[in-house]
Amino acid sequence: MNEVSGSANASAVAAKKKLSSNFFKKGITVAILSGMCYGLYSAFLTLGMSNGVWADWYGVNTAALSAFVITYMLGALGSAINDTISAIWCLGIAGAKGKVGDFFRTLKTKPGKVMIAAALVGGPISSTAYVVALQMAGSIVIPITALCPAIGAILARILFKQKLNARMLLGIAICFIASFMIGSTSLGGDAPEGLMLGMLIAFIAALGWGLEGCVAGYGTSMIDYEIGITIRQVTSGLSNLIILVPIFGILSGGGIGLATDLIGQAVSSGPAMIWFVVSGFFAVFAYSLWYKGNSMCGAALGMACNGAYSFWGPFFCWIVLGVVVGQDGWALPPIAWAAAIVMIIGILVIAMNPLDLFRKKEA
Repeated sequence: MNEVSGSANASAVAAKKKLSSNFFKKGITVAILSGMCYGLYSAFLTLGMSNGVWADWYGVNTAALSAFVITYMLGALGSAINDTISAIWCLGIAGAKGKVGDFFRTLKTKPGKVMIAAALVGGPISSTAYVVALQMAGSIVIPITALCPAIGAILARILFKQKLNARMLLGIAICFIASFMIGSTSLGGDAPEGLMLGMLIAFIAALGWGLEGCVAGYGTSMIDYEIGITIRQVTSGLSNLIILVPIFGILSGGGIGLATDLIGQAVSSGPAMIWFVVSGFFAVFAYSLWYKGNSMCGAALGMACNGAYSFWGPFFCWIVLGVVVGQDGWALPPIAWAAAIVMIIGILVIAMNPLDLFRKKEA
């Protein structure tokens, strides 16, 4: 009897180890796919904002628009269109899976309202800052926005009193060292105009996404991640399109009329909208896989998922925009590539003890 019981226990332990190993591997896959989708979303969004009417706005007809409109309002508009199309993709996917009813029911719950609050921070504020920074300084800002896991860990300690141990502090320090490595590229005399300002704006995006990660972590632990991302993108898209872009129109002196005129021109520009449809599709999975990581194993894997794009972002911008399309200026200096790798290491140290990788392998 004891031998049978011991054999059963050994089998149960082996099954548990196999399950844990498979779960860990699935988490790594989620992290990789999330970062790749974020890189692709960034590349195709930038491609959309360089075609059709956008090429006129940023090119030969820039005299027709003020510097404020070109720098900030167009960035908000690009973010608004991307997130709105992404929301349409989310609703379509939810409809295909029979989850639209769940979406509307969840909006009335406390976790749903938490997700709306997180989306208002991560959408109108961070997404717009990200697009503005991307247009001003190029893909070099992407590793800077990847500071959000480090910022999120700090905010979680301040707001929710979550533990911040020595290992996590080391990871945060590594992340900030990487950002300084990237910032050093703006100190040379041949740095493009607006590079430093673009990187500062990218830091605002990282701050907002760090706060979003803290707040959304609560919501995604209680609702379906696909419903969570639908709430996020619908809230972000509509608030950008209906609130933020008109506010920028008023601040620019052109009023709401300028906002509606630019929105109309943008959505009717076929050569640009085709790429926004693609970027909106990848944005769905860039965020949803991050949310899925949070719901799978909490903040640790969520940080890894969210930070992996510090490499994939510049990589796919270089591939899509530089290699395939042939646009100049997307090649990154070696220090930027090195900094992206350092950033990934820092995020890994924040998320988990790197020695656990070897321990799991030994197990």
